[in-house]
Amino acid sequence: MDQLASKTVLQPFENIEVIQEKSIQLSETLVTLAQGSGGAATHALIEGLFAHAFANSLLSKLDDAAVFPVDGARLAFTTDSYIVDPLFFNGGDIGDLAVNGTVNDLATSGAEPLYLTAGFIIEEGFPLTDLERIVQSMARAAAQAGVSIVTGDTRVVNKNRADKLFINTAGIGVIRRQVNLSAANAQPGDKVILSGPIGEHGVAIMAARGELDGNFKSDTAPLNGLIKSIFHVTTQVHCLKDPTRGGIATALNQIAKSSGVTITIQEDAILVSAETRRACALLGIDPLQAANEGKLIAIVPGEIADTVVAAMRQHPIGKNARVIGEISAESKDVVLLQTQTGGHRVIDMLTGDRLSRIC
Repeated sequence: MDQLASKTVLQPFENIEVIQEKSIQLSETLVTLAQGSGGAATHALIEGLFAHAFANSLLSKLDDAAVFPVDGARLAFTTDSYIVDPLFFNGGDIGDLAVNGTVNDLATSGAEPLYLTAGFIIEEGFPLTDLERIVQSMARAAAQAGVSIVTGDTRVVNKNRADKLFINTAGIGVIRRQVNLSAANAQPGDKVILSGPIGEHGVAIMAARGELDGNFKSDTAPLNGLIKSIFHVTTQVHCLKDPTRGGIATALNQIAKSSGVTITIQEDAILVSAETRRACALLGIDPLQAANEGKLIAIVPGEIADTVVAAMRQHPIGKNARVIGEISAESKDVVLLQTQTGGHRVIDMLTGDRLSRIC
């Protein structure tokens, strides 16, 4: 290995500070479905086990992608696993979901997504026609997002030892702009912007499982084009987040906790279609906790919020963007919903396993 290649490999690790953290006692003795739902139980598992065992200065931020320098460039790196049930649903499938999800985690870190990996765990007896359909869906999604799938892995397990198909993707991108995005960067006076109506992916999956009647369609989509439209008008953005598992309730709680602020959102500013609202009521789900796969939360300084909204509305998936709330320092680590009647209620992360295997 030549000197430059050696430096390229080793340099990122020179910037990682190992952190000694106190062990957190987990409340469970066995893994539960709730710990995979993306809500409070998932975060307790991550913080109590993984973040403790692997503690370092990059991981401690618990953002959706790690950002680090390599030879003068800033790179973002992320990974995701997809176990959605069923594999096919109105508006997409496990394939485009896997590509879009990884692209979005890179894009919300401020990076231009470049390359993805694709790992397949396939159950013996899985129809090759379905596998081909999923692979072609991934290829189309990658082309739409402007990324390439450049390496991967394929494993087949015995029949009844897995559930049809699981996909793992990882992605790398380059941060070309002077931006510093993190869930820890929200500040008092910031505004909260949401790109469109919520809960569409969650109810589409429930309908595909036969738990709902209706023509519900997932919103799965790549967000890098929408985010680029924001950066065309400003780089003064504090946080970008795609509210997937656990919905906007969980995403905003992550931001409030990481930044040590209060987030107040306006009930009458949050778009929820009448069909989605009725479906959530039937399922006993708060729309704020229902999953999305093509929506964006942007936390920006209050004085540029209108400019950002206007830029987002020029993009097809941001045409319904609007300010839904603001950041304050009145108390810490809390999300409040101002109701249409003028009252306030605390909005918590998703709890329980009602929405497991949603992506």
